[in-house]
Amino acid sequence: MDSNTERGQPLLARQPIFDHQQRVIAYDLLYKEDEHLNAMLQTDPEAESSSEVILHAYTSISDQGEVKRVPAFIQIAPRMILEGTMPTLPAKQVVICIRLTEPGNMDLLRALHKMSKDGYRIALTDFRFSPEYDTALKIAKIIKIDVGQLDREEIRRQAELLAPYKSTLLATNITSFDTLEHCIESGYKLFQGSFLSKPKVVKGRKVNANQIALMQLMQELQKPNATPEKLEDLIIRDPILTYKLLRIVNSAAYSLVRQVESIAEAVVLLGMEQIRKWATLIAMTANRDKPEELTRILLTRGHMCEMIALSEHQPNPSGFFMVGMMSGLHAMLDIDQETLLEQLPLGEDIKAALARGEGKMGQLLRQVIAYESGDWDQLPSDFDISLYEATYRHSLKWTKESMQAMYE
Repeated sequence: MDSNTERGQPLLARQPIFDHQQRVIAYDLLYKEDEHLNAMLQTDPEAESSSEVILHAYTSISDQGEVKRVPAFIQIAPRMILEGTMPTLPAKQVVICIRLTEPGNMDLLRALHKMSKDGYRIALTDFRFSPEYDTALKIAKIIKIDVGQLDREEIRRQAELLAPYKSTLLATNITSFDTLEHCIESGYKLFQGSFLSKPKVVKGRKVNANQIALMQLMQELQKPNATPEKLEDLIIRDPILTYKLLRIVNSAAYSLVRQVESIAEAVVLLGMEQIRKWATLIAMTANRDKPEELTRILLTRGHMCEMIALSEHQPNPSGFFMVGMMSGLHAMLDIDQETLLEQLPLGEDIKAALARGEGKMGQLLRQVIAYESGDWDQLPSDFDISLYEATYRHSLKWTKESMQAMYE
């Protein structure tokens, strides 16, 4: 990591926390070191606090077209609480996460008890039950258990041991739907992990005709000689796509003085880039069996890839958007990526980036995924921290506004 990081340059990303219906109920905020937390969330006496600005940017989402805010889980070092250096945070919008390594530290327990009385919710992280944590368990509202380190019997046993304390159990590091289902059956209420990105592959599954038509449209949109008439010919083959595009262009998002009645007219008014993005969004939201968060993740990733490509003057920035978005489309369709790439009409550079991480597209995709996952040590030492932070935050905002417009 370069010297900019050492000077306190902020690094911040978010990971979703779900209920048993795979609805986002909170985001876990990931950041680099305590001093970066202070730098990002310090209070500005002349304006709205920095903590409010940051929390709004990272926890405001469009959910079924309704904009709402969800709480933020924030990891706080015990010494920050003991020393009184924790940033000012709005109690109703955060959950304070503590890794308790000294269960008998009464000074810390008293401080946590006071915070609980003041309205803060306390979560114990990386937790494994032991009777010596009895006092802490009476204070904590949420218990985070890393189930990736446990077998099935131990996952169930932890839930049984913690049941008397009435705390909400959060299973973290879930990497498969089988583990998710076992945690639900064992009594866990909240869930976190990479299970969303793992498709439940059905052997022999094919991409259906409408999905292929959408991919053909997005492929055509990447061609420099694409015309409104050619795009209209592709779009009108799908009545749902036609209806949604006309609804979007006539929505409040564009404030047009008259109604648009043809797809060719919509293409001319919006431009190729906007049509491409809306077609992508419609394709992503077509599968109602999948949680909206997967769409949010992939649209944010695609937009971030495109913005970085633009800033670096890479050729074909729209291709970078496609790579980011397509990196998880197989999970949306419950098909393995290799089969998906065989069936869809994508450029060879996009296929090489997705299948083998090759080329500039593949390299940038890996770096964006590392950033959004909080795996910042996997980024090159000379990466532009300010650029990544700015494009990530802008992409979150763009995705929220785009998904909201889908329902207007």
